[in-house]
Amino acid sequence: MIKTDAKKVCIVVSSLGIGGAERSSALLSEILYDIGYEVHIVSVLDHIDYPYKGKLLNLGKLKSQNGSALGRYKRLKIFKAYLKTYNFDYVIDNRTRIGFFKEFIISNWLYNAKKTMYCVRSYKTAVYINPNRFLARQLYASSCKVVTVSHAISEKISNAYGFKNCVVIHNPVAIDFDTMSTDEKSEDRYILFYGRLDDSVKNITLLLEAYSKSKLPQAHIKLKILGNGKDEMLLKQKSKSMGLQYHVQFLDFQPHPYEFVTSAFFTVLTSKYEGFPRVLVESLALGTPVISVDCKSGPNEIITNEHNGLLVENFNPEALAKAMDRFYEDNKLYLHCKRNARESAKPFSKKEIGLQWKAILK
Repeated sequence: MIKTDAKKVCIVVSSLGIGGAERSSALLSEILYDIGYEVHIVSVLDHIDYPYKGKLLNLGKLKSQNGSALGRYKRLKIFKAYLKTYNFDYVIDNRTRIGFFKEFIISNWLYNAKKTMYCVRSYKTAVYINPNRFLARQLYASSCKVVTVSHAISEKISNAYGFKNCVVIHNPVAIDFDTMSTDEKSEDRYILFYGRLDDSVKNITLLLEAYSKSKLPQAHIKLKILGNGKDEMLLKQKSKSMGLQYHVQFLDFQPHPYEFVTSAFFTVLTSKYEGFPRVLVESLALGTPVISVDCKSGPNEIITNEHNGLLVENFNPEALAKAMDRFYEDNKLYLHCKRNARESAKPFSKKEIGLQWKAILK
């Protein structure tokens, strides 16, 4: 349903399919809709998995019908006409953005810079901001805002490009703190990784190495890996070669993995880099403590070491194995982190993040 007499916001996404950035975009549509904005979503690809609120313009369906250069031009014209028809107060661009010429057309022909906000959702900033300082400033320096999901990302791009328009708004957690129950538990004892099975980013090999060095397999505490991706078979082979095939369980992607998270002993993150990892705040919101490598960026803005989880040196399987053993052997430490988990995630609730978006959408 389209709202009347409300500020109009257009959220531009690559898709609403599998992925943290995509899920964040879907959540943003819900947050802004619920606080009174008229929300529209424009999706470049026809991949819609996550629930959203507002009106959807699915350019991906048109792309599947005609993927030629002429088809691309027609989609741009449709997009431009859509922006003109609704005369949005703000456009929030969540896409990855590569190719100066293409982005120059979008930034200067499609968008109005003063009404446009560009989101940067990964510490690998080159997929969002052109690495060339001069070209990047041509595209984004005069935009309304550059919204980053962590302080580390904001500092990186401010230093690299001299942007004065950066603002930090963390990713929200999609947990309703007032209604979500954390009482149901599985009898199965396990630790949990969930996310995209892309070892070049998520470094699940490090997780397997640390788990194999820890005392957890001998204690019959399994490792459940929840997700799909290009490295699924590779990781299954590595697990088998380490003799872990009876201890490691691979499960399919779940858009709402809360049942698995709630029942986990703890959640683990081993990424080489991140943006603001939702798995950590989701786990904490569900009362499940976390162990994470101190990668760039996000974990050290979520985890207070030995308060709601453990933060360890990255690329160090021995340190990660030691952290796993600490949670297993030191029940006092584990319960302390578990008691603090939910409260530590409240700053990232939809309500709190909504207030931050409302402040910059005045």
